[in-house]
Amino acid sequence: MDIQLEKKKGLRPKHYGYIAIGVLLLFMGWKMITANTGHTFRTEKDKLSIAEVVQGKFDDYITINGTVAPIATIYMDAYEGGRVTEKLIEEGAMVQKGDIILKLENIGLYEQILNSESNLALKQNDLRSTKITFDSRQVEGKKSLANAQYELTKLKRNFEQNQVLYDDELISKEEYLISKENFELSQKQYDIVKLQTEHDDEMRSTSLAGLDTDLERMRKTLTMVYERLDHLNVRAPADGQLGFLDAEIGQNIGQGERIGQVNVLTDYKIEADIDEHYIDRVKRDLNATFERNGIEHSLRLRKVYPEVRNGKFKIDLVFTGEKPQNIRAGQSYNIKLQLGESSDALLLPKGSFFQSTGGQWIFVVNPDGNEALKRNIRIGKQNSRYYEVLEGLENGEKVITSNYDSFGDADNIVLK
Repeated sequence: MDIQLEKKKGLRPKHYGYIAIGVLLLFMGWKMITANTGHTFRTEKDKLSIAEVVQGKFDDYITINGTVAPIATIYMDAYEGGRVTEKLIEEGAMVQKGDIILKLENIGLYEQILNSESNLALKQNDLRSTKITFDSRQVEGKKSLANAQYELTKLKRNFEQNQVLYDDELISKEEYLISKENFELSQKQYDIVKLQTEHDDEMRSTSLAGLDTDLERMRKTLTMVYERLDHLNVRAPADGQLGFLDAEIGQNIGQGERIGQVNVLTDYKIEADIDEHYIDRVKRDLNATFERNGIEHSLRLRKVYPEVRNGKFKIDLVFTGEKPQNIRAGQSYNIKLQLGESSDALLLPKGSFFQSTGGQWIFVVNPDGNEALKRNIRIGKQNSRYYEVLEGLENGEKVITSNYDSFGDADNIVLK
């Protein structure tokens, strides 16, 4: 009698082979999908910006934003420190050169002036006393010299008379010798008095000249101190408009501290910031233009500031022709700065793709318009509308100019 065998439940060895083959197929399929998505990106054509590369005239200029500023700004620094006691002119007011804007007081400076005046008075008294002393000595010296000369003349005459009498043997030898010795002594005394008088005169001239020099120096010092006193009146350095004034009544201001500025409004300039990418090409005397109310105005680049801050450098432009009506400081204009002459070139419209590629490559759309391939290019100059294409593109080709951030590392774009 046959016995019916029960079927074994569970996985058998042959099942493991099927599972392994299935897993392998799934893995290979996943690899194919991921490999495909790493190099291909699918997107809708309407969501992209596509432009055509054309041959045309390249205008070598850049567009910058400039702000009107006074032709010159003169800063006001405090020559002397002090406390603000009076504020005569407010910000925004028109001023004339020399107008008093602030009045300060400085107790220490007042004390210094009193000390200088006192020292000058003492020096003047010393000079006066010295002059009186020297004058007295000079008078006494002249009297002494006159007496010595009188005695010398008298004794000389007596000696000469006695010498004649002695030669005729009319007087004694002793009397003759006494007259001779008196004459010689008088001669020596006269020489001493004369030398002393000359020495006193020389000392008087030297001493008084030194004292006069010291006195004149003290007078100049006192004059300078008086000028410092006048500097407590803060004055406008030029005609113009008081731009700002950082001072209030009762405020203490230190010496040399900046307290305000005056804007000279006899003319205007335009200040602008330019990307450091152009720093080697932007030089003095370049021409620029901008349009205002349908009128084109001409400018000239007057100054290029060498310092670069936050990736930009500053320039100043001045008007070479008529200025806009009702021009005011703070107004902004879009300015076209001409960097070079116009030339024929292959033109690529500007777009945000440059931020992703740096202009080193671009996606070129095929003639069918259903796919775009990555291609290396080389870009030269640029203006506000176009890039100058040096290599990699041909006239009439179409490229994607919108942002590439969503494309990832794709090498080709499928356009739906």
